[in-house]
Amino acid sequence: MSQMIAITPGEPAGIGPDLALMHAVHANNSDCIYFADPELLEQRARQLSLAVNINTINTFADADTDNAATLNVFPVKLDQPAEAGKLNPLNAPYVLDTIRLAVESQLEGNTAALMTGPIHKGVINDAGIPFTGHTEYLAQLAGGTPVMMLAAEAERLRVALATTHLPLSKVSQSITQESLQHIIEILHHDLQTKYGIAQPHILVCGLNPHAGEDGHLGTEEIEIISPVLDMLRSKGYNLEGPLPADTLFTPRYLDGADAVLAMYHDQGLPVLKHVGFGHAINITLGLPIIRTSVDHGTALPLAGSGKLETGSYQAALDSARLLAKKSRGVR
Repeated sequence: MSQMIAITPGEPAGIGPDLALMHAVHANNSDCIYFADPELLEQRARQLSLAVNINTINTFADADTDNAATLNVFPVKLDQPAEAGKLNPLNAPYVLDTIRLAVESQLEGNTAALMTGPIHKGVINDAGIPFTGHTEYLAQLAGGTPVMMLAAEAERLRVALATTHLPLSKVSQSITQESLQHIIEILHHDLQTKYGIAQPHILVCGLNPHAGEDGHLGTEEIEIISPVLDMLRSKGYNLEGPLPADTLFTPRYLDGADAVLAMYHDQGLPVLKHVGFGHAINITLGLPIIRTSVDHGTALPLAGSGKLETGSYQAALDSARLLAKKSRGVR
């Protein structure tokens, strides 16, 4: 099994290429393979006045794993030259090709994990390509049911989501016993298999204020959440909840917990981003591959400026490396 990490810098007009180059100047990335256009990286390196040795490879065996100052690049040709900060729908196929080839490299055993840079969903749709999202595309390529989990504080805080990008008015109807059970099973399984946690301790939020207050503030806890938790506890799952979200995120509960399952996006992520802004990361569970990602967008106005923080990039790469090692049984 390869130990190499596949990296897709993402939207070519955004900050993804900048982050890859800036990080390579200060860190050893010899265990990484970048799926990108070498000419794009060379052009952006000149724009940023960065001296980076780009090693274009034709096969994975050509990667230079001995030189810390080298960027190993598996070439993917841009459709049009990319200009920092200016989106071009003609380059949408390029973005999807980089992701596809990186996923294939992991499925075929040529890389051990995937770290993705930010992409721009809108410009892909503007190109006439039906595209619902980065994570959904990964699931289309690799199979599985994706579950979003974000992490901060060197992964001392992990928050998974029962629902993701939905209007608040649609959250309740989207949480069923079947869907909740499936998400908890994926979270439990991946904490075991990808993180090596034998008996994951998972805190589960209620949906309503005060976790429904015995049905006086909503009945979803009684009718949906609690029955699922009771059933899974009978199978040996270490689950605590449903807990009120306003008290769950305190040391009393978090100390010793391996993950939190929030019912909706803005229930759990504001807390995580408060403690981890700038170095939080996204981990996609439920796929047959390892995937981590930066927790920010393309930041088009900053592309080519060099005025970037690489904290989330470093954290996502560290997590990809750690998960790759754990998948090989390395502790």
